[in-house]
Amino acid sequence: MYDQSESSFSTQITREFFRSVYSYMFVALGISGIVAYTIGTDEQLFADWFVTPSGGMSPLFWVAMFSPLALSFVIQWGYNRLSTSLLLVLFASFSALMGLSLASIFLVYDMSSIATTFFVAAGAFAGMAVLGYTTKTDLSKFGSLLYMVFIGMFIAGIVNIFIGNAFFDFILACLGVFVFTGLTAYHMQALKQIAQSTQMDAESRNKLALIGGLQLYILFINLFLSLLRILGGRD
Repeated sequence: MYDQSESSFSTQITREFFRSVYSYMFVALGISGIVAYTIGTDEQLFADWFVTPSGGMSPLFWVAMFSPLALSFVIQWGYNRLSTSLLLVLFASFSALMGLSLASIFLVYDMSSIATTFFVAAGAFAGMAVLGYTTKTDLSKFGSLLYMVFIGMFIAGIVNIFIGNAFFDFILACLGVFVFTGLTAYHMQALKQIAQSTQMDAESRNKLALIGGLQLYILFINLFLSLLRILGGRD
């Protein structure tokens, strides 16, 4: 009887934890989607915000491109020292800034390919999330390897911004699909282990759910962008 009661309690808190994780993820996707669509589908508004009179990209464009990365580090590395309310503000700000950084896809790709790629990414993400949650194999070593590949990809991607090699970009996109789907499974397994812990107070559990939602959001967005570079039809 005791074992059944304990198992039922563990199942309940695991469900509640993942409900919070995915709530944060979907809220972030909603905020980013609204901001990206609003700015990206209005060419004049996009130009006013991100294009200089000489035709180059404005400082605000580069702030929008790189500030989400900095803000994600602040959230993930400082959550223990930050209040829940401040974390929520930073999380919402991160989501809005990500929306600004994603606005340009509506100027580059046609709407139908964006929608199609989004659903392909959602299917791939869901499949790997289920795999990560249900597998009995320890994915920790696999995750460490994928992060090493990701660091190399990130550096190569920065270099390619200045080189502009289309074939190299395609290779990076293909690698990105592999890396971000794999990391989805890895993070789902790690989140499951956190969710099953009964040694945390409610505030700590809520903070970790927010971090989990942030991590899954970042993985989904990167998977979506990698697929879009492969499958997307350009305007």
